[in-house]
Amino acid sequence: MLDQANYTPRLKTVYADQIRAAMKEEFAYKNDMMIPKLDKIVLNMGIGEAVKDTKKIKSAQADLTAIAGQKAVITKARTSIAGFRVREEMPLGVKVTLRGARMYEFLDRLINIALPRVRDFRGVKGTSFDGNGNYAMGIKEHIVFPEINFDQIDEMWGMDIIICTTAKTDAEAKALLKLFNMPFNS
Repeated sequence: MLDQANYTPRLKTVYADQIRAAMKEEFAYKNDMMIPKLDKIVLNMGIGEAVKDTKKIKSAQADLTAIAGQKAVITKARTSIAGFRVREEMPLGVKVTLRGARMYEFLDRLINIALPRVRDFRGVKGTSFDGNGNYAMGIKEHIVFPEINFDQIDEMWGMDIIICTTAKTDAEAKALLKLFNMPFNS
């Protein structure tokens, strides 16, 4: 385990040294506090098969915990849906919210290691912003992360990755992520 007190992630240093200056120059911010920054990264796995087999939730939780480096939380159904055989409080997925050093480390691994390992990768969509400066993307196979041992998994799951920024507009958020070397296809 890394000593968190004396350790600064590589992307956090790059942000402080280069990206802040580039963003201030590009958007002509009057105040340094107006410069957008990463707020948090949320990882989510929906495990629909957990309706039939609850052991799959524990497996997914272990995988997401390994990917994030932080314990994943099991999410439960709010209401019953008879058509899907879902009951209230039934476990249906796992999620984790990353902030601080773990957030920068995950983004570094996502951009430089995991995304290039995606089959037929041609970049991520440049239009998946929500209008408030947050970016959402999905990965079809969670095995692209090096923390997952391919021989020990029982099933492949997709995962949602939401990158929340303090940017006010999508253009600012896209410029920020481009400076972090996010491989947009448009």
